[in-house]
Amino acid sequence: MSDPLTGAHAGKAIRLENVSKLFGESRAVDDVSIEIPAGSFTVLLGPSGCGKSTTLRMIAGLEGTDEGRIFIGGDDVTGKPSSKRDISMVFQSYALFPHLSVAENIIFGLRVRKVDARERREKLARVADLLGLSELLERKPAQLSGGQQQRVALGRAIIGEKPVCLMDEPLSNLDAKLRHEMRVELRGLQQRLGFTMVYVTHDQVEAITMADQVVLLNAGRAEQAATPRDLYERPATPFAARFIGTPPMNLIPMSAIEPLQDMPTGLLLGVRPEALCLADDGGLSGTVRSVEYLGADTLADCEVSGSLFQVRLPGSRSVSTGEALRFTASTADLHVFDRLSGGRRDDLIPEIGSRLRPQ
Repeated sequence: MSDPLTGAHAGKAIRLENVSKLFGESRAVDDVSIEIPAGSFTVLLGPSGCGKSTTLRMIAGLEGTDEGRIFIGGDDVTGKPSSKRDISMVFQSYALFPHLSVAENIIFGLRVRKVDARERREKLARVADLLGLSELLERKPAQLSGGQQQRVALGRAIIGEKPVCLMDEPLSNLDAKLRHEMRVELRGLQQRLGFTMVYVTHDQVEAITMADQVVLLNAGRAEQAATPRDLYERPATPFAARFIGTPPMNLIPMSAIEPLQDMPTGLLLGVRPEALCLADDGGLSGTVRSVEYLGADTLADCEVSGSLFQVRLPGSRSVSTGEALRFTASTADLHVFDRLSGGRRDDLIPEIGSRLRPQ
């Protein structure tokens, strides 16, 4: 690979084919198939216990696969050890050696691979300059802030110029402000160097702000793989609809909505709180149960026929507990899910949109 400052790294594509991992009777990862394009930033997202870290560790070769195959750059690496997969990895704990200096931590892998001293010095100088560590090379990890320790871990990962970099919740130990700064730096670094990034997080903000592709996992299975925009605008399942977006999408049984009670049973109407607008007649009626004033916005929790839904209104609009309100939304902002199959029913959206329109 070429100089890290040129942005000419060649990332490798990754493909998982029907991969599963079993721990006793439990399927931690269950028949997962993923395509990760070369040079992309792909995030494995999901709640705790969904299998995202296990999937990453299988890509890394730190966990074996019980079923399926893994390809990196077109080569079947399923049975290969981690050292033969041409990858680098950054862990949540950073895993820095406390007795070594910043410089020694960064070049540790090069020294193990017996890269000559001159090349080590040249690579160290380039990477330290890239990450703003040039003035800290003689310090020990204990003398660094959390953000600086994160940069050292990144430096150690990228100095070997591997085509694939795997990261397991690397920002979770940082405070909110520093996480934001590191997200910007990390995304810029990946774009500049061109390697393939696979990044694990449970934080949807990290996922949608950094990723080219998000793979949403749930109970060991891949729920949806899509761009952040597609995940938000066209979630494939009720789980995806509720997991992406803050506040989450409202999912209301059709049977609770007066104009829709004759629709087929087992259907859920999905509409995001920010997509609902106040209406004088028609649409969705609800009674306000609680109100959160957030300055620019007001969040109102409403109830219709025993089902709760949330509405995001302008902060200038005053609403009161017990108030009866009507809401409507554009047809483009409606989603319909079959509760039994978990899939979308886009064929019903035009009719539902027309029924909810004010008369």
